[in-house]
Amino acid sequence: MNNFDLQNYKVTIVCENDGADAKLETAAEGGLSLYLTAERSKPMFVKLSWEFESDADLLVLGDAWERSYGDLQFLRLSENDRYMPWYFAAADRETTYCFGVKTRPNAFVCFRYTQSGITAYIDCRNGSGGVELGGRTVKLCTFVFESYSGGAFAALQAFCKKLCSDPLLPAGGVYGFNNWYYAYGESSFAQIVSDTKLLCSLSAGLPERPFMVIDDGWQPNPTQGPWIPNEKFRDMKALADEIRSRGARPGIWVRLLDNETSRCKVRGEYLDPTVPEVRRLLQEDILRMKGWGYELLKHDFSTVDLFGHYGKDLGKTITKTENWHFADTSKTNAEVVLDFYKLIKDTCGDMLVLGCNTISHLSAGLVHLSRTGDDTSGREWARTLKMGVNTLAFRLAQNGAFYMADADCVGILEEHIDWAKNRQWLDLLAKSSTALFVSAKELNSAQFEDVRRAFAESQEPHTMEPLDWFETRTPAEWLIDGERVRYHW
Repeated sequence: MNNFDLQNYKVTIVCENDGADAKLETAAEGGLSLYLTAERSKPMFVKLSWEFESDADLLVLGDAWERSYGDLQFLRLSENDRYMPWYFAAADRETTYCFGVKTRPNAFVCFRYTQSGITAYIDCRNGSGGVELGGRTVKLCTFVFESYSGGAFAALQAFCKKLCSDPLLPAGGVYGFNNWYYAYGESSFAQIVSDTKLLCSLSAGLPERPFMVIDDGWQPNPTQGPWIPNEKFRDMKALADEIRSRGARPGIWVRLLDNETSRCKVRGEYLDPTVPEVRRLLQEDILRMKGWGYELLKHDFSTVDLFGHYGKDLGKTITKTENWHFADTSKTNAEVVLDFYKLIKDTCGDMLVLGCNTISHLSAGLVHLSRTGDDTSGREWARTLKMGVNTLAFRLAQNGAFYMADADCVGILEEHIDWAKNRQWLDLLAKSSTALFVSAKELNSAQFEDVRRAFAESQEPHTMEPLDWFETRTPAEWLIDGERVRYHW
């Protein structure tokens, strides 16, 4: 990519109608910024193409729309037939080239990089159709290109920090329990109290208080609202008070856009956050949980609820579902998402916000923590290895640059996963300076000591990078605090 020129591109604008008055302007603002204006035209996509020749042996890594799904990896450029959301890194023996867009753009952006050049696809639709700007000018995104000498991991870390100037980070380390990966929705007030007792015995004497996060199963309907307690939980405020009195910090899971109490829905299924009535309902739900005394809000499912698909099922566009739009057709899909995330952050106030199934590049600066990969497992080691190790390795550069990363839990069900394997995942997470959550109903003496040690380890500063990430999706060789460590997955 030595001959890449950011200013030398071809542009195409695609509109739902004739596109006669759609106009694109650019500005040099720490990169290449795109501004789109239209009066009657309804823009859908903007495509930028840069034509140049590249070495077929370059190794290329892209990002993901929201969570990753165990599929992040370096590929040779000659094999790189992928759409890469938000940014990519291309490495040879001496240099790493990074190309992407700054965080919180007003459009969905992905890249296709081949030996003959780069194409950027900029999705500025509303729903599945054109956006009705009505003469408004929208800043779509800012492209940034950098080259770095030295290691690819350090290069990607530096580039992520360049893409986000204002990450929203927790004041200290985040660790504790999440009950999903042993309970899978079958829990109660009494069980959470029992979990909290175990958690506090594991974290006794540590400077940071742990979180006890109550996952799905506390509300009447599995994975959907209304967001009030079921008969097994009864009083969520009393439970938060009980968790706090025992020395932990209460957290709670919610799927905000699935609530049977509202008729203002998008695609006939989930809540449309562009409707004022829905925005009021979302605020009421969040303030109810905040009023109960919860200090962390984990909100989930919003990408699939908004756009009809998980990120793994998408290519160069954010939605494949046809013939729908949001109630407010004047905003791009990215603007709708940004407004939704801002509403959550502002309503939460001093609560920590953990985004799950959230769009990573749009959530940077609007969530404290981000679940960077799909679910690990308390039952299947292969799933933990695929989802957990992959996202930790290939999105670790985002940790501290966009948010605090959460590569998901260590699910402890001894009858399902050999502890000799699972404890390695625990150890890797503890030394990663990311969030460390454990799911456990009970622990034997060896597991107790290992988890206690990991919680203490997570409070200490560490440096970490994957070493064999050019060759595998699940790196086993890591450089941790300056020493080479090998895990036996």
